[in-house]
Amino acid sequence: MAPKAMAFLLATLLLLTTKVSSSDEKQTNKIKDPPVTNGHLGLAPAHSPAKAPASAPQLSAKPPTSPVMPPVKSKADCIPLCDRRCQLHSRKRLCMRACMTCCDRCRCVPPGTYGNQQMCGKCYTNMTTHGNRIKCP
Repeated sequence: MAPKAMAFLLATLLLLTTKVSSSDEKQTNKIKDPPVTNGHLGLAPAHSPAKAPASAPQLSAKPPTSPVMPPVKSKADCIPLCDRRCQLHSRKRLCMRACMTCCDRCRCVPPGTYGNQQMCGKCYTNMTTHGNRIKCP
């Protein structure tokens, strides 16, 4: 009896999420429709929609700027940076060893616990192990 109830609940949830997502798509399609012109004359109607205010934020193609990374001057500066970088890693000692090597050679540790390797440049992104795997975490 329990599997039937679970299947019924799952089907109901799936049906509800499908209806919600399709209604969201309808709303976005209404926003994207172009304004209607006045027949073959190509003139805009007298009751044309209001323009967006000039103070509306403009979207740029540039990604947001990242926080400034602290300078790495010695191997001792790498310890807290690598500890923060490897805190969520499943094999923390292995991550710390690789991070310390990369930090010592490249004088940089990317922010966050994962990704952002490109912020440290080619030295960090191009360093590989003997098996041609990416070395730096």
